[in-house]
Amino acid sequence: MRPSGISAFFPAYNDGGTIPSMVITALRTLAAITDDYEVIVVNDGSSDYTAEVLEELARVYPKVRLVHHPRNRGYGAALRTGFASATKEWLFYTDGDAQYDPHEIKALVEALAPGVDIVNGFKIERHDPLHRIIIGRIYHYFVKFAFGFKLRDVDCDFRLIRREIFDRVPLESDTGAICLEMIKKFQDNGYTFAEVPVHHYHRAYGKSQFFNFPRLFRTAIQLWHLWWKLVVRREHMRARSTS
Repeated sequence: MRPSGISAFFPAYNDGGTIPSMVITALRTLAAITDDYEVIVVNDGSSDYTAEVLEELARVYPKVRLVHHPRNRGYGAALRTGFASATKEWLFYTDGDAQYDPHEIKALVEALAPGVDIVNGFKIERHDPLHRIIIGRIYHYFVKFAFGFKLRDVDCDFRLIRREIFDRVPLESDTGAICLEMIKKFQDNGYTFAEVPVHHYHRAYGKSQFFNFPRLFRTAIQLWHLWWKLVVRREHMRARSTS
């Protein structure tokens, strides 16, 4: 099953050292899969030279489209902008920090089959500092139990999704909690997942915006509110039944 068109999307925040290679690799990989493709980058108010390199990429490569947030609005807001900007049948996204390899879009496409709505990557091995691996493992099991996730790796932001799903499933989060919101809503609405192993690499440039204690505390508060809305009150399912 070959997709008729793919929008590849990267959220970028202070990723000036990695986003050029991500974009160029995505362009070359998509060209080998389909004739109908585009690459979208949402620059979420970066304070480094991300905007400069993106403008040069867009000048050189006509299939590159840019969206600039004047200020940093958060990971979830950047994802929602990218999802809304995509125009092709399928939407691929991953982060702009080069911890995943856009060449492996091919692996996602190879997993497509009739009835599959989302192809989700799962990390073969996580390459991060030890403290991030430990925190990430605790986080993984906690949210898997709390939200009832069936995926092997909810935290792997390397996904190929039918674009039309976003017309039916509204997303609200402006933070990193959007990934939990998105997968929970997709799962509860009965969409079909396929899963493929993908490689994960050490961060070569910049630093994580998530792994600091104030942000972890804020994330815990956001998780509580999200759990209350999606698991206890199931507001998204009540809205579906009345639509």
